[in-house]
Amino acid sequence: MFDGNLRTQVDRGLTPIGRSLVKTGITPDVITVIGIVMSGVAAVTIGAGYLRVGFLFLLLTAVPDALDGAVARAAGAGSKRGAYFDSVSDRLTDGMLFGGVAWYLASTEPGRIMMLPVAIMGLAMFISYQRAKAESLGWDAKGGIMERAERIVVLAFALLFPELLIATLWVMLVLTAITAVQRFVKVWKQATAEHDRPTPARRARRRPRTRTSVEPLWRQRMRERREARNG
Repeated sequence: MFDGNLRTQVDRGLTPIGRSLVKTGITPDVITVIGIVMSGVAAVTIGAGYLRVGFLFLLLTAVPDALDGAVARAAGAGSKRGAYFDSVSDRLTDGMLFGGVAWYLASTEPGRIMMLPVAIMGLAMFISYQRAKAESLGWDAKGGIMERAERIVVLAFALLFPELLIATLWVMLVLTAITAVQRFVKVWKQATAEHDRPTPARRARRRPRTRTSVEPLWRQRMRERREARNG
């Protein structure tokens, strides 16, 4: 939802900062690596039980995540390699953050509640795969009520208010599942429309056949005889 509606405005606002960072010689890949390191620190902090400190590191993780694209655009260094690295780092960051939450719950809560963030992470990977596969086939799978930006915001809220952590994770799980359904329906509609669209081969099969007139054999022989007499 955020990625589809507000991403353009945020990127436009970060463009001046990206230009300033380019002048310092910093590259988008360096910023991405900084974000990965910060997310690792946040995950360890969360797992150790310092949730509000983890909240602060989570905020610091979001800064490089927002700036690497701005630096790439300002430097004119956008590339497929950079896009791949950025996407992989997002999945790695998500895995570490929710892994830290699972570590914390395993240490403090009884039962199998630690599987809750694991389930969220599984669904997050699934909706990411939906988009990647759809785009490889030429379809659009963006959108949904709980994309990556929303998950980070909701996780930050849960870390800031630890007494609401488990309830917030349940809400996140439901909304992430809804997002998976939304993306599937969106892609399915595009695939169905493309499947039902007439192709040249189908149009040829549907075209009515025209009868060709075949001259009877006896008439053909009579015509040949007349031509022979006249010739």
